[in-house]
Amino acid sequence: MPSQSPVPIPPDDLRLLRQALLAAGYTVDGVPTAMSDQAHAALGAGDPAPALRATRDGSPLSTLIRLFLLGRVVAEPACTAALAPLPVASALAMGLLTRQEGGLRALLDVRPYGEPGAGWFVVSDMGGRSGPVSRDHVLGVGGASVTLAQATVRSPVGTALDLGTGSGVQALHLSDHAAAVAATDRNPRALHLAAMTGALSGVRGWELLEGDLFAPVAGRRFDLVVSNPPFVVAPEGRFLYRDSGLPGDEVCRRIVAEVPGYLNPGGTAQLLANWLHVRGADWESRLDGWLSGTGCDALVVQRELQDPAEYAALWLRDSGDDHDPEGDLYASLYDDWLAWFALHRVEAIGFGVISLRNNGSDRPVVSLENHMQPVEQPIGPTLGSWLTRAATLRDLSDDDLLHTPLAVADDVRLEQRAVPGDGWEVVAQTMLQESGLRRRAGIDEFGLMLVAGCTGAQTLAGLLDVLATAYDVDADDLRDDTLPLVRELVRDGYLLLP
Repeated sequence: MPSQSPVPIPPDDLRLLRQALLAAGYTVDGVPTAMSDQAHAALGAGDPAPALRATRDGSPLSTLIRLFLLGRVVAEPACTAALAPLPVASALAMGLLTRQEGGLRALLDVRPYGEPGAGWFVVSDMGGRSGPVSRDHVLGVGGASVTLAQATVRSPVGTALDLGTGSGVQALHLSDHAAAVAATDRNPRALHLAAMTGALSGVRGWELLEGDLFAPVAGRRFDLVVSNPPFVVAPEGRFLYRDSGLPGDEVCRRIVAEVPGYLNPGGTAQLLANWLHVRGADWESRLDGWLSGTGCDALVVQRELQDPAEYAALWLRDSGDDHDPEGDLYASLYDDWLAWFALHRVEAIGFGVISLRNNGSDRPVVSLENHMQPVEQPIGPTLGSWLTRAATLRDLSDDDLLHTPLAVADDVRLEQRAVPGDGWEVVAQTMLQESGLRRRAGIDEFGLMLVAGCTGAQTLAGLLDVLATAYDVDADDLRDDTLPLVRELVRDGYLLLP
């Protein structure tokens, strides 16, 4: 499917379009109200019928929903009314609409986005409703972009970089807490639509730069770098928005290796990534190799795991290849994908978030964790707190830690599993967190006594002396054996420093 070449758009036209969208109530909170919660939920699940039924009144809001969310042909008089004060001729000239039999149809997806009251809009290409999308297709708001937005640390920063901006979703969020935002993409069409996203959202001052990966910002450094890169592991690079053209998961490895050179001291980088689970090698060892030598504290959270067949089918649907009437193209691409996985001994594909912080240490703290359970959203504050604690603990000597009173975090709970016998016999104990990543960890009787004793009323050294007496062990040996566990419990948020 060929795409439309970018057309320069007069700023006044985008200002008028924003005025029309807001006047009609075409906003994050206005659209669900117009359609009903049921119709809005059905549309999100891929069923447009309830939304079509709910938008038959011909109002400006219904017209905009039909145009930009449902992709329907709408009579020109209704479009004229809905887009006023933007003339229809201007909408046609900017590539927003096209004439078809029966009226006008949108060429672009213009979607309200963000928190209620934000007034944001994301401009992207329409999805592949009738066949494969174009090579330079620009993706809109999707599961991956939302995942990264929720995972990003939102502390105020001076400079931020959105690496591979696409339609500008991450740049919008960065604008809320960064004084200056740069955004790059190798796809000129993506930068064109990102510029529309920013202008329609009333956000100004983005620096939009064309080029692959870090090439457009060579020699520069940032306080925060985020990236939703073309991470899909594919046998060939068919689509710019998802396929890097590099073999396997190389693009993600390369970003991890190179991003520290673009971070200011104390700067943070966060990216979505796919990584291969290869027969004969565990995934943690592969990713530990990616992180070796970066000098950054790092937390890798694996959130999903897919088998190769499921993975290939998902991304073929994503690009519209499942609309092949005969099925021959789909079957051929599917076979090629699975053959590539088999050749490279791929057993599964992991997906998750990689967070790094440039703390300038020659002893960086690295943790690779598997968390496929539901987590608290947004998870960004939790990831940021982990990076902060990792740095704090590294700079805290054992002696200082021993002279620190620790307390149990408010969200920590104990879960016990017992079986009937002579009364109830406890056979397993799990310490868990009710917020954040909602970690779960098995714990023995000594660990329970240790955590229970962390009330903030005495130092860790004092508590360990009491436990040494209770267990009749040498106090110095107990300290040496226990300090690594305590550091892990503090790092992961079970125990709190004052």
